Amino acid sequence: MSREGAPTTDSPIDGTGLRVVVIAGTWHDTITDGLIAGAQRVLDASDAAHSVVRVPGSFELAVAAQAAFAGGADAVVALGVIIRGGTPHFEYVSAATTDGLTRVALDAGKPVGFGVLTLDDEQQGLDRAGLPGSQEDKGAEAADAALRTARVIAQLRG
Repeated sequence: MSREGAPTTDSPIDGTGLRVVVIAGTWHDTITDGLIAGAQRVLDASDAAHSVVRVPGSFELAVAAQAAFAGGADAVVALGVIIRGGTPHFEYVSAATTDGLTRVALDAGKPVGFGVLTLDDEQQGLDRAGLPGSQEDKGAEAADAALRTARVIAQLRG
C-alpha cells in the first residue's frame, strides 16, 4: 500500500454546526465496524453532530445518502466493503455504488466522504479499516474529507 502523496491532516477540522450522517453497509462486519469507528473518532474530535445508519449493502448507500441530504444533512460519510469474487458482480456493484454516490453529491451540492473499499480479498480491508495493526484508516479519511469539503463549499458560497 502506497501512502506516497497522501494529504496530511494533522490538524483537526472544526465541524461545529455541521450535521453529518455516516451510512454504512452491513457486509463484512469486522471491516465495516472499523471504518465506522474511524469516522466517529474524526467526527467526535471535530464537534460535528453525527449519527450512524446501516443499509443492507454498498449498492444501497446512494439512496440512503440522498435521503440524508433531503433530511437536512450537511455531509454524508459513505462506508462499505465490496470484495471481488469469481463473477462480474464486483464490477457492477463497485461502479453503481461509485456512480450513485457521485450523482447524489453533485445533485445535492454537498459532500459525500467516500469510504467504500473495493478489495481483492478480506486482508486488504483489514489493512485499511483502522483496526489495531491496520496500515490505514479509511473511515477516518472519509469523514475528514467530508468535513473539509463541507467547509470549502460553505466558503465558496459565502
